[in-house]
Amino acid sequence: MPDVNFKHLRYFWAVAHEGHLTRAAKACNVSQSALSVQIQSLEAQLGQTLFDRRGRQMVLTEAGRLALGYADTIFSTGEELVDALDNRGQKRRRLRIGALATLSRNFQMQFLKPLMSRDDVDIVLRSGALSDLLESLETLELDVVLANLAPGPDTLTPFISHPIAEQTVSLIGLPDRLKPDASLADYLTTAPLILPGRSSSIRAGFDAMVSRMNLHPSIAAEIDDMAMIRLLAREGLGLAVAPPIVVQDELEQGLLAEMTALPELRETFFAITVKRRFANPLLDLVL
Repeated sequence: MPDVNFKHLRYFWAVAHEGHLTRAAKACNVSQSALSVQIQSLEAQLGQTLFDRRGRQMVLTEAGRLALGYADTIFSTGEELVDALDNRGQKRRRLRIGALATLSRNFQMQFLKPLMSRDDVDIVLRSGALSDLLESLETLELDVVLANLAPGPDTLTPFISHPIAEQTVSLIGLPDRLKPDASLADYLTTAPLILPGRSSSIRAGFDAMVSRMNLHPSIAAEIDDMAMIRLLAREGLGLAVAPPIVVQDELEQGLLAEMTALPELRETFFAITVKRRFANPLLDLVL
């Protein structure tokens, strides 16, 4: 197959986003007939029909949706290339962040705070599974990935894990469960617990701690998503094992209370990057 004609691809990209040949032709400053010919040429080159013509509407086929995904990546990468090599500092900068789907939203907000007041910065935040985010980081679709665990040493890509915060972990619950004279063992044996999932570093530390204490607590729920742990704690399902930052707003408003700290447990947050020749300068502000 010959190389893709990027001029044709750009026209396809414009039509796909407009969904209308006339509007796309106006945006590209070409005639509607010329634009239609360019699209037909790309379809002939690819051997696939990219649009279903329904009156004046241009509806993507399955092949068209696949092609659009690649076109979005190609043209957004081209814009980032220009930004990365532009030393005049006059253009808006974009920081593309991936965050583990279960990561504390409050922590993410604290990480972004240095950039939120700047009107020359665009923030792109994507959440997902760690494996998917690391793959996007490896292909330079993301600048940094936020997670509460570092990639293992067996990965093929030499990821750089920057420890950027460490949070204490506590037992959190409704204020009426607070007993000033209660010991940690009392709390762990008299109230059901809301625990992080078994893949969590907090959970591993908690299981080791109760084993050493020879305790067998009652488990009300095991949840991977910290946002759900916060909601269940607010509903009074039990005492949550979580960093206080997860329920920071509820603690300040008196909706939840910190029963006791779990001094043996810590949650470490990492900003994961890869070595790049032209690193995004915005990373220096947040790392």
